[in-house]
Amino acid sequence: MTAGGRPAEPEVIWSRPQRAGRGPRPAHSRESIAAEAVRIADEEGIEAVSMRRVAAGIGAGTMSLYNYVPRKEDLYELMVDAVSGEYAFPPPAGDWRADMLALARQTRALMHRHPWLPRLLSPVYGFSPNALRYLEYSLDCLAPLDVPAAEKLELVAAVNGTVATYVAGELALAERARSLPWSETEEQGVRTAWLGSRLATGQYPRLAAAVTAGGPVPGAALDMAAVFDRSVSRLLGAWGS
Repeated sequence: MTAGGRPAEPEVIWSRPQRAGRGPRPAHSRESIAAEAVRIADEEGIEAVSMRRVAAGIGAGTMSLYNYVPRKEDLYELMVDAVSGEYAFPPPAGDWRADMLALARQTRALMHRHPWLPRLLSPVYGFSPNALRYLEYSLDCLAPLDVPAAEKLELVAAVNGTVATYVAGELALAERARSLPWSETEEQGVRTAWLGSRLATGQYPRLAAAVTAGGPVPGAALDMAAVFDRSVSRLLGAWGS
């Protein structure tokens, strides 16, 4: 152990006692530390999360916080685990595709409540207590799927990757809309009109045919929830019967 309670070699935060060293009962808990970090990230973004800010928020000294959380990466892991506890795990209905789509919808909603979450997702953070509960439930949902267990884990990872990418795009679009000096509707109207003028030239016949047939018009408003469902459903449809 190095100065400040930081480990001298790799370790998993979950195998570590709530507080390093001897002494009186810990004044703080991992739960309170994670809750404060999540609060800061939700309100100000992940960039605002620091050991100093979190320590001040719970009424602790910055150096004393390292007795509970040795590294900032450990703090991030506590945050991911904390919000992962927001999942609901109803009994699977037996239709694995429907069950996984419902779980993906929960993940999308979770990421919108905590917009910093997609940036912290990593296999390194994949084995916290609440993440393990999530994985176990996912495999329970996939019980009817007749493929090897390792492939089921691949499917879970593929779904999560799709959700994270989709939500990252949604969040980027929302951030851009907030920065516009005019309404998003006005922006979409101008862009759709420009696209229409380009398609009318006849230079893009396949794109024009797709748009005419009811395909998504670049720049136009979309039902993002419906597009999300279709995207995840297509992914799930590529796996087993």
